[in-house]
Parts: sequence; structure tokens; C-alpha cells
Amino acid sequence: MKARRKPPRAFLCRPEHASFTSVAHAINLHLNSKFRVLESAAMGKRCSSRFEREARKCGWQRIAGLDEVGRGSLFGQVVAAAVILDPKRRIVGLDDSKKLPAERREILATRIREHALAWAIAEVDARRIDAWNIYQASRQAMSEALRQLKIPPDYLLLDAMQLDVLIEQKSLIHGDALSISIAAASIIAKVERDRQMLEWDRIYPQYGLAQHKGYATPEHLAALRAHGPTPHHRFSFTPVREASCWAAGATQTPLPLSAFESS
Repeated sequence: MKARRKPPRAFLCRPEHASFTSVAHAINLHLNSKFRVLESAAMGKRCSSRFEREARKCGWQRIAGLDEVGRGSLFGQVVAAAVILDPKRRIVGLDDSKKLPAERREILATRIREHALAWAIAEVDARRIDAWNIYQASRQAMSEALRQLKIPPDYLLLDAMQLDVLIEQKSLIHGDALSISIAAASIIAKVERDRQMLEWDRIYPQYGLAQHKGYATPEHLAALRAHGPTPHHRFSFTPVREASCWAAGATQTPLPLSAFESS
């Protein structure tokens, strides 16, 4: 007589083979494990010192985070920053500068400048952006910020970028939301560029630069159509290039075709 085969695990979980309590318990364990996976995935995306710690385990000590701000703006310079944080001086609240309110960014920027081992800011203006393209201009700004650091780094953390330098580096997608060093760089770069936009707003108040910081908001696009671009707009960007060709209310007189029709 053949031995009776043991039912598969899924079969044992059916109500006729298990009590209601055991089935509920199995479901609860399954759901809890899924929630733990989701929670750990969410925690893995939080801004932390994970990448800095991993670099130090490999022997790197002077770890610089780099980021740029203003890449998608229609006006003015792209600003980059490089920051070497002090691992012994924790700065609470570092995160992607776009997620932070302006007041919080100002406070954190002051703390970064006070407690970082080294920091530097560099920029590339609109004319060079038009000459090089925004990607290369961003790389040049980051390279210049790196060059200005008073302490030479031996390891770089960058936000979706690679630099042509002989330094070990790691590029992170959405790095300003993952690495505290990149976040610190994004914060001081953002604060500096916002300050510059306030100054430009006093010179060109008709564009509303203090509000939108040069980005392609409906208000900015309307101002471009009404007034045309300034010398500090980026003419390699399509909305600016189109605004330089047509002003609001511009019309073109139809060419007389009678002469051509009769010939």
C-alpha cells in the first residue's frame, strides 16, 4: 500500500485543512512581511549618510558631494556647489533642496557653511550655457566648484553626473535625495542662486524673477512674449528663442499675391 502523499503547502492553507485562526495568522504574517519590504524600500530612499559610510569603509576619507541648481531655468546662470561634510558634526535635516521650504534652506545653508570641512560655489553664465549647452555648462560649474575646495577630496558623490577628473567618484540618480553630501551641495547652491535671482529681479522687475527664479512658469512665458528676452536669458532654450522672434500682438502683413497670380 502506497504511503499517502503530504498535501502541498498551499493546499494546507485552505479552510478545510486548517482552522480559521491558523489561516488568519498566515495571512497576517504574509501582510506584515509585505509591509516590512515596503517600509525598508521607503527607508532606503531617504537621504542619509549610507554612501559616505560605504566610501569610508573602502578607505576614502575626504568625501565631497557635488550638485548644480538652475539647469532647467530660462534665465541666468547655472550654479554648482561642492561640500565636504565633517563626519563628526551631524547636520540634521539635510535633504533635496527642492523638498525644503526657503526658510529651512537658509538655516541649513548657514549650518553647512559653518560646520563643513570645506565648501565652494561656482557658476556658469547664460552666454556660456548657450555656447556649450546646459549639460556641459553644468559639468564645468561643478568642476570649478571642485577646484575651489580648500581641502582636496579623494572621493566624489554626484547627482547623475560624471566629471573628467582623476578622483574616484560615484554617480547617483536623484542623489540629492539619497546622499547628505549631495544634499548639502544642492542646498547651498540653491540658496546662492535664489539670492542672485532676487538681485536680478530688481534690475528686470517685469519678469517676476523673484517668484519663479527664471523657470518656465506661465507668468514668465507671458513676460517673455510681452517684453522679449533680456541679454541674460538663455537663447539656446526654445521658449527664449521663440520670444526673441515674436513679441505679443505682433502681426505680419500678408504678401500681395495678385502680381504672381496674373503672371
